Amino acid sequence: MKMMNKVLGALDRILDFEVAYAHCDIPCGIYDPHMAQMAAHTVIRMDMLIADAENVGIKTAEDRNKIIRYIMVKEEHAEICKHEIAVLWGDYFKPEHAKANPELHELVWNTLKLAGKAKQSTDVKAGEDLLASVQKVAEIFWKTKNVETKRVKSFYPTEREFVYPKV
Repeated sequence: MKMMNKVLGALDRILDFEVAYAHCDIPCGIYDPHMAQMAAHTVIRMDMLIADAENVGIKTAEDRNKIIRYIMVKEEHAEICKHEIAVLWGDYFKPEHAKANPELHELVWNTLKLAGKAKQSTDVKAGEDLLASVQKVAEIFWKTKNVETKRVKSFYPTEREFVYPKV
């Protein structure tokens, strides 16, 4: 085994193989749009907190620190949302899903763009647009599994909806 590792190590140094990273290209079969929805709700909440902080005024270093932290979390969660949608698109959705849902390609593309816009903005509307688009993806996702969905008002401070499978 040591010899094999040495040979592969030498080949790697010579050929400079690119490192591959993956969510789970087994494929694991465990996909769910819930994390994307959670991330979009977090983006909205951070935008709400930023607006609240700006309304009362930024007077101290602690106030500035709060704003910076809100922005960091908002951007992290917009990126999580983007990642989760990209995983669904690249690993879960199949050509037959796109054929049955002709809007899917453009919807996913727009959702990824909206995640980028949500990172650039502190406007709650940008987060709401992202969530609405993610919810449409979630509805199509569950439709591909022949599962009906329902919209349920969140118990989080965003008070927006989640798309859940009816069980």
